[in-house]
Amino acid sequence: MINQYAVIGLGRFGMGLAESLVEAGQEVMGVDTNAERVEDAQVLLTHAVIADSTDPDALKSIGIRNFDTVVVAIGNDIQASILSVLLLKEEGVKKVIAKAINKPHGQVLEKVGADWVIFPERDMGERVAHMLLSPNVLNFIELSKDYSVEEMKIPGSMTHKTLRDLDLRARFNLSVIAIRHGKKINISPSPDEAILEGDVLVVIGEKKDLERFGNLT
Repeated sequence: MINQYAVIGLGRFGMGLAESLVEAGQEVMGVDTNAERVEDAQVLLTHAVIADSTDPDALKSIGIRNFDTVVVAIGNDIQASILSVLLLKEEGVKKVIAKAINKPHGQVLEKVGADWVIFPERDMGERVAHMLLSPNVLNFIELSKDYSVEEMKIPGSMTHKTLRDLDLRARFNLSVIAIRHGKKINISPSPDEAILEGDVLVVIGEKKDLERFGNLT
């Protein structure tokens, strides 16, 4: 499904996000007040325009309310970030995602209507720490405060056994939702599926249980 995104602020984070969305087949318009950044973005994104997101008339002129999701990726100008979110919600944008540089900034963004506030530097720091502390974890998605989905390497002692043999639900209170064999992914694998050397399990469960399993060697 192709959606239309607008990314306001074409710095390192905003541009990286916009390019990833384009690579995923989505339509993306980049917005920035910096003409040089917009010129660079025009060859990479679906559209790129020079506009001031703190100006209501400028937002109307680029048809901002027609986008499914707008990401406010403005850097250190907290005032511009907050005002942009406020104006976007007043324009009727259904989903506004905003980058915050600290907790107070994030709290204000939520109060003025941001549907989702992200903290790129904090979140990346937490991800790196989690993966350092759990050496078998390759990647993870946080579902809530207590639950995650994680990709985990299998300890050597568990290879050439079936999911039924491993019985992770009984032993660790975890559910295996997929097995990755190289580039191939087996969704909802059978209990009789054998785990081969180099396989990666995609597991869902409580963080405390995932941590116990992830620390096995």
